Amino acid sequence: MYYYFDYNEPLFRPPSEARSLIFQITLGCSQNSCTFCGMYKSKPFNVRPVEEIRAEMQAIPAEHRAQVQRIFLADGDALVYPQAGLLELLDLLCEYFPALTRVAAYASPNSLTTKSVEELKLLREGKLRILYFGLESGDDATLELVKKGFDREKMLELCQRAKDAQIKLSVTAILGLAGRAGSREHVQATADWINRLSPEYFSLLTMFRRHNDAHFELIDQLSNGEVVQEALEIVRQLSPQKTILRSNHVSNILNLAGSYPKDRERIIAQAEASLAEAQRHPAWYRLVPDYEETHF
Repeated sequence: MYYYFDYNEPLFRPPSEARSLIFQITLGCSQNSCTFCGMYKSKPFNVRPVEEIRAEMQAIPAEHRAQVQRIFLADGDALVYPQAGLLELLDLLCEYFPALTRVAAYASPNSLTTKSVEELKLLREGKLRILYFGLESGDDATLELVKKGFDREKMLELCQRAKDAQIKLSVTAILGLAGRAGSREHVQATADWINRLSPEYFSLLTMFRRHNDAHFELIDQLSNGEVVQEALEIVRQLSPQKTILRSNHVSNILNLAGSYPKDRERIIAQAEASLAEAQRHPAWYRLVPDYEETHF
């Protein structure tokens, strides 16, 4: 990966954007109130001027720009960028990167409230083709617990805007987010939400520590085996159409991959086998996951 300019750390991107060139058009997250998330607690939210981003584009040698095919717009919810400026930036990206095929960005519920279907269609014409959306849970009680700021129906409505604009959605939910007390409702409501939307991609993460200790004081944390059980219950209840499932984040205990509905039975069988194996090792089953990211 080439570094042509200094990033405002910490910098995050989805695993699937590992080969993308990244521009930070916003800094931080416009919501930044979710109890489980420690990604942007160290920096205030800010919208960067178009001219600053243009200067970064110009800093990249032309021969390198000619090879860039994918670009990711950071930080936490770059979609909140004002529409006129975002359209200008997309035009500049197409101008400076002639081989560009796709632009991607994180999108919070808050950022989607700032864009109509027609505005999203204009962004898609500018090659914004996929948005990464953190659902976290489809259960309203869990969403309230983590201070997401939006309920399940509102988030479904907002994500439908993107689908209506033919922008792909990659949705994430978090295993163990609700703890033991809310696990059943978290699983059922999350699977139901995904079934109703059928996003192009659905990814599972596992609750882990990253500058979010206050959230762990609110829940009774699941053990390794209970996390696998929760994953199994979700994949059993999933029935979306043309949705690719992944659970390949570094936090995950169980790595699952496949497409619904085609691979549904195989995915369930893999999760069942993993749970059976976990039950053969009681000490590991009862152990609480200890994955943690301490850096910013």
